[in-house]
Amino acid sequence: MNYRKGTIYFHAATSEEAQEAFSALSSQYGQCAPDEAEVIVPLGGDGTMLEALHKFHHSGKPIYGMNRGSVGFMMNPFRTEKFLERLERAQSVTLHPLRMRATTAGGACIDAIAFNEVSLLRQERHTAKISVSVDDIERLPELVCDGILVSTPAGSTAYNLSAHGPILPLSANVLALTPISAFRPRRWKGALLPSHVSIRFDVKDPHARPVSATADSTEVRDVANVEIRESKTLSVTLMFDPDHNLEERILKEQFLP
Repeated sequence: MNYRKGTIYFHAATSEEAQEAFSALSSQYGQCAPDEAEVIVPLGGDGTMLEALHKFHHSGKPIYGMNRGSVGFMMNPFRTEKFLERLERAQSVTLHPLRMRATTAGGACIDAIAFNEVSLLRQERHTAKISVSVDDIERLPELVCDGILVSTPAGSTAYNLSAHGPILPLSANVLALTPISAFRPRRWKGALLPSHVSIRFDVKDPHARPVSATADSTEVRDVANVEIRESKTLSVTLMFDPDHNLEERILKEQFLP
């Protein structure tokens, strides 16, 4: 696509670095309204990228992030020169988020989506007791733990990796089911599941052992059960420099010492 000045929407974090980048890029390439833009450009770290994914995924606009944060795993390097040429050469990858439906102990139902992961965590000092079902078949009657998460391939290098979960190639079509500080069964390390399955967590005694559920940044407190599946109808297109594509970065993560 032939990108032009005045057709780009820059979405900047509030940090000084991101705001300086916004000033430099918008003065050189213009700032377009998001609904009229041909591409969305987040400026910040991975948190800013996730914020942009949630805010603009319904627009159908491709998203090309540039790192003005800390890690910036989902971002391209920041440079102002030859920016339009970089957009034209960028390679695209399509991400499908997870859909979460959380039902609270009081009976309320809350829906949310997650591009990285859905995680359940104990809210108080008591360990959580959670049963795990896949496609309506109970696979684990009781997991005693601090929590459990379901990760997409794009999110597998984030919280999932910190919880000792596996790194997933983008093309694997699997989800990572990873326990967080599992006490019993002590040797259970999690599972790899086909991306088309539905996953359900039921919290045992949610009043005495309260658990929260978080889809990226959307938190629901005091959940009784949580249902998760990958959305086939929602998607977002991310753009990466050819020498900085996400598939290659995920592959490299598996060989880091």
